[in-house]
Order: sequence, then C-alpha cells, then structure tokens
Amino acid sequence: MLVLGLIDSKPSAAAVLQDGRILSAIAEERLCRMKLSSGMPRAAIALVMAEAGVTATDIDQVAVAQNVSVFEPEPIPWKGWFDDGELKTRRFDQISAALAPVFGRFPIAWRAHHQLKRLRSRERRQLIPAMMRDTYGIQAPVTFYDHHYCHATTAYYTSGWEEALVVTLDGGGDGLSGSVYVGRNGRLQKLADVDSFNSLGNFYSYVTQLCGFKAEKHEGKVTGLAALGQPIYADILRQFIGYQAPGQIRYRVPMYHRSALRMLAERLPADFDRAHLAASVQLILEEVGAAFIQHWLRQTGLRRIAVAGGVFANVKFNQRVHELDEVDEIFIHPAMDDSGLSVGSALAAQAEQPGFDPTQMIRRLQNVYFGPAYSEEEIAQAIETSGCAASREPDIHRRIAELLADGHVVARFTGAMEYGPRALGHRTILYTTTDASVNDWLNENLRRTEFMPFAPATLIEYAHDCYEGLAGAEDPARFMTITFNCTPWMRQQSPGVVHVDGTARPQLIDPETAPDFYKILRAYHELTGIPSVINTSFNMHEEPIVCTPQDALRSFQQGNLAWLALGDWLVRHPTAVTGAAQAAAVRGVSA
Repeated sequence: MLVLGLIDSKPSAAAVLQDGRILSAIAEERLCRMKLSSGMPRAAIALVMAEAGVTATDIDQVAVAQNVSVFEPEPIPWKGWFDDGELKTRRFDQISAALAPVFGRFPIAWRAHHQLKRLRSRERRQLIPAMMRDTYGIQAPVTFYDHHYCHATTAYYTSGWEEALVVTLDGGGDGLSGSVYVGRNGRLQKLADVDSFNSLGNFYSYVTQLCGFKAEKHEGKVTGLAALGQPIYADILRQFIGYQAPGQIRYRVPMYHRSALRMLAERLPADFDRAHLAASVQLILEEVGAAFIQHWLRQTGLRRIAVAGGVFANVKFNQRVHELDEVDEIFIHPAMDDSGLSVGSALAAQAEQPGFDPTQMIRRLQNVYFGPAYSEEEIAQAIETSGCAASREPDIHRRIAELLADGHVVARFTGAMEYGPRALGHRTILYTTTDASVNDWLNENLRRTEFMPFAPATLIEYAHDCYEGLAGAEDPARFMTITFNCTPWMRQQSPGVVHVDGTARPQLIDPETAPDFYKILRAYHELTGIPSVINTSFNMHEEPIVCTPQDALRSFQQGNLAWLALGDWLVRHPTAVTGAAQAAAVRGVSA
C-alpha cells in the first residue's frame, strides 16, 4: 500500500510510505526557504512523489494529520502567537483568547469551543481532496487523523519495539497537548490525554516570549540559556502549572496566550533576570513532565518509552526522562516536531488498513536520510554557475579530515537530505572540538545568537569514553535528540562541545547509520587521536537547513566558511581564514 502523508500546519511536510516503510519525506520549509512555513506543502508533495518514483495513480491513500485546522492553499511564512497583525487577527481566535479563563475552568465550555473549531475547519476537509485531484491528479481517498495519534504512531512504529509506553507532549493540536498510549503487538491503545488549555509545551513557550525570544520558534535558546542561570523563580511558576494526580498536567490559573504573558509578568519581578527565568521554566518542565510520565510508567509497568511531540525537542528534558528509575530504554522520534506528522498520518493509515498485520510496520529506524539527493553532474553544474573555484577530490573524506585537523571549518553537503530538524552529516558544518572559543566567532559568522554550545559527532567505538549513562539511549544518541553528562576526559579534550553544565548532545556515528560521516570521522581520528568533531546545521540564522547545491553554495559564501565539500568537489572560499586564526583573534593574540 502506497500512502501520501501530509501535514499543513507548521512546519508543513509531506511523505510517501509503502507498507509502513518511509520512501521519502521532507518539510516544505526546505524547498520554499521559509523557516517553519505552514500551509499546503505543494512543493514537498511533488518532491516526495518524484523521489519515491511514484505517480498519482500509484497512490492508494492520502493521509492528512490533524482534524482541526484552517486551510491555507499556499505555503506561508512562520507566524507566532504574539505577532500583531499576523496571527490571531481572525475574530474567532480573538474570542478564543478572551474566553480562555472560561474554557479552562469549565470543561463543557472547552468541549463546545472545540466543536466550533471543528465546524470552522470543515472547509479544509473538502478543499484538500479537491486539490489532490485537480493539482496532482490523485484520485485516492483522503483520510484525516488526530494530531496526537499521528505523533504516537511515529514514536511507536519507528522504535523497533512491539511493546512500549508511548507519550506525546507539545503545544497543542486537535484540542490536546499530550497523550498516553500503550503500544503492544502493533496496536496503540489510548490511556489518557491532556487538553490544550493545560499545555506544558505552551507554558514553556510563554516564558520563551517573556525572555525576549519568539514563542514556538526559539524554545531551544531558552534550553541553552537555562544552564547559565539558577531556578530562583521556580516557586512563582509553580503557582501557574503542576502535575496533578492521578496522571494529569493542570494549569492552576486558567490562562491562554496573551493573558498568560500578562499574568506571568505581573508576578515576576519587573527586573527579572532572563537566565534565571530560563533555568526556572526548565526545572518546571522537567518536574511536571517527569512526574506525568513516571505515573504512567508505574501504572503500566512498562519500562520502554517511545515519545514524540515538540516538548521532546527539549534535549535536557529527554535526559531527565531517560534517567527516571522506571525507564530502561527511551526512543525519541527524530522528527519529533510537527513535520513528523506527515510520516505519522501515513503510518496511521497503514495501521488501520483492513487485513494488514501492523506488527510488520514496527521497524527500528536505521537512518533519516529521506530527503532529496543530487547527482555529481547537478553539483558540478551548480558550482560552475556560482563561479566558485573547485576541484574534484579522489578521496574527499580523507581530505575533509585533513582540513579539520589543520583547523579549518568545512561545510559538508552530500547524499539525501536529513528528515527532521537535526543536521546529521549530510547538510552540516564541521570543525574541531578543541577550540573553546568557537561559540564566539562561528556563531557570529553564521549570524546566530545561540546559548547552546555546538554539538559533537562521535565515533560510536569511543562513545563510553566520552559520555556517561548511554545505556538505553543509544538510538536517540544516533539522532542527536538527547543530552548526556560528559566524562572528565571529554570535558578536557573537547571543550568546544561541552556546555557549562557539563553535558553535550551527541550524534553517535556508526558505519551503518551514517557511512559518509563515519569515513570522515575515522580519518580525522587517525590524524588527531580525537574521536569527535563539531556538527552544526548548515544554514544561516533564521533560515532552514540547506537543501540544494545552490542553497549550499549561497550559505557557504554568506557564512564566510573556509571550505565546502560538495559531493566529491571541494570549494575554497577566497577570503575566509582558518578557524584557528579566528579563534586567535577572539583571544586577542596572533595566530
């Protein structure tokens, strides 16, 4: 069975699956070049079908994640809750915000409100099938699936486990912000959910906004900033949200979007320190989320947990869950954000196919290289058009390793693009881990303002030399979705990737999962004796990760990076200096 899976919220995405196996998947943002774009993923639909080698007549079903949403026929730029004149200008949304205290206090009012939202989004159920027919020639039936059920299918069916507790947590979707399932023998049985007016994810986003960042976009900055502060405002935040037995998350004060900002600001000191506020909300997230998960682990007796949803983009929270006494193994779906719902909806459709055995869909995710790939001829043409000087290298992996060992920054573009928010070796920027000043100058080159240090990619053979507590989280470590405490040796020899709290978010590299990256890292280790390099996403600030060779060449030039390894081609920046020289400039000494 061939299924085209879609999600048209943010970020919108498309995927093609055959009998539960992912053939191709991509977020629309990578093609339209608007980060976190929403709306119908027009370009993504066409691309995944082409990459999978299927035509309109091959598609057996179209699966759409999310029941309740407003139809946007074209991809549109990211819009946040608090952007005046953009989102929340519709009268319905203004009324929703104003009546939030009523919805939070009276469940019957909330249910009525959600039914009105369903009526409001009814048009979408008619327009999407029409678009499939008229634009793509797809005559297959179109089915809509619940947002959190689709998160759950991604976590369960790609974990490789026939039995696990499955938990989803995010800002909200289809009236919920969380759900709990038991996955067993290929089926998902729902145990509990959390409504969207008690959202742990939204609460974190409110504080993100108060810290001066953009809600629903910059929560990762708060996670990194938290290590620089102390949770001195935690008691204030506990007045608003907490774990409520048995097995629920509850707002203690009904609030929603702008009302939440106002109430939080009223109780915080006028001159609050944002690092301390970040540390406080991180602690609350870990306390409340861990208590919620711990309850359901104890209720079910299950010791494996598979998770998805935007809250699980918080790598420090994932470490906290992994370290619970009740957890033996954890799996975090690599596209834990809403882009993963394109895969999730297709998995839901396949699982519900009459006569199909869903245990056949349970597969350990081998890698995430499901995006487009480009031939050497296409790469050569892009280089020629760019006017950049380049040479073809007979042993590109060894040459990259030599450049890294000599202190150069190297951008790497190869193979199929990664699925999900992390760059995992195919669209990535590499540098040595030994430079403690790298955050200061490389982030400036890339026009980023990040508090998290750069993440390490580490040869799997040396993982236990570098990180503590890996047992049971090896798969998340392959996809850079969890932090670990670093060993004393790692802290000493790789200061450029160890955060102030002594943790790092690694990508463990093995020859089966990431063969191209493994060759580079093995050669680098032979030259230096160091089993890790910096791996950061190949993009400029506020841009999506590069997708095409043209994207790569443009970002390479704008980022003032020294070298670009584009397939088997090596491109030298005419003015860039080595990382060592830039580090020396930061320290005020000559290189």
